[in-house]
Amino acid sequence: MEWVVGVGTVLGLLFMALGVASIRTGWTLPWARRHVRHPRLYGTGALLIGTSCVLQGLFYFDALPTPSWEARFFGGNGLLLGGLLVLAASQLLPARRKG
Repeated sequence: MEWVVGVGTVLGLLFMALGVASIRTGWTLPWARRHVRHPRLYGTGALLIGTSCVLQGLFYFDALPTPSWEARFFGGNGLLLGGLLVLAASQLLPARRKG
């Protein structure tokens, strides 16, 4: 079971790195460039998803003081769902017109 949580934590760190790169430079993954219209919003969603995964791993390995299971469950799911909604918004909102 530990390897599943560890893999989730590593993927969360990768999502966080992607989010920071997208917010700071506007860079997105090559296969997502055609769909993403707002890279900073995309980066914020990736940060929320990554934070959810990393926090769940830190709680599992007792690196942080563990709150109640309800707080972990609803907090983690709230961050994950919020991140997915922000990712969807970054692709579905119309692009801004320049000029």
